[in-house]
Amino acid sequence: MNALPAREGYRLWAPRYNAETAVSHLEERLVAEFVAPTEDRALLDVGCGTARRLSQANASIAVGIDLAPEMLARSQGKITLAAADALALPLRDGWFDVVWCRLVIGHVRDCTAAYAELSRVCRSGGAVIVTDFHPDAFAAGHRRTFRDASGTVVEVEHHVHLPGAQVAAADQAGLTLLAQREGAVGPEVREFFANANRLDAYHSQLGLNVVLALSFQKSAA
Repeated sequence: MNALPAREGYRLWAPRYNAETAVSHLEERLVAEFVAPTEDRALLDVGCGTARRLSQANASIAVGIDLAPEMLARSQGKITLAAADALALPLRDGWFDVVWCRLVIGHVRDCTAAYAELSRVCRSGGAVIVTDFHPDAFAAGHRRTFRDASGTVVEVEHHVHLPGAQVAAADQAGLTLLAQREGAVGPEVREFFANANRLDAYHSQLGLNVVLALSFQKSAA
């Protein structure tokens, strides 16, 4: 299977993207565990997709950036949205209290450049939350895939960034690691496999890390 570039893949994924998956469920729980409140804060979501998470954050300022206009077109709520590249955010320095980059960094070849941009738009003392498809899952043969409108399985390109490499890139950008967590296949997501009639896959993947979550704080100026 040939992997599509992120822009093309998410254009096709947009109509079905809001359906929750085992990976997105685990990712949401890991982010919620980090001490980085968004209520009444200025929040930026880089790679926001349909902005479904952003719309629930109760932020005083909510801004979403995504590479695919087709994803943004499916957003709801009063949110400021723009189609742009994560490596060239059309935003001024130090504007946001909290910056999310959720399940996106793996679609970017140069994670050092991505972390530099995430840090640039975050205020001193602010929080940067990054999640990724876990390298353990990729090593086990899993890929970033979805089914398009015809039911065909489509793979989206993914670049493996090991946790150590991401922490080093973040440190270079002035971000200090506060916490690192993993989300693994377990009873919490069994129903997703059951609903897809894939309990055999569930049992074979028990304990496999599928989500990596990193919480950073931007150093004071």
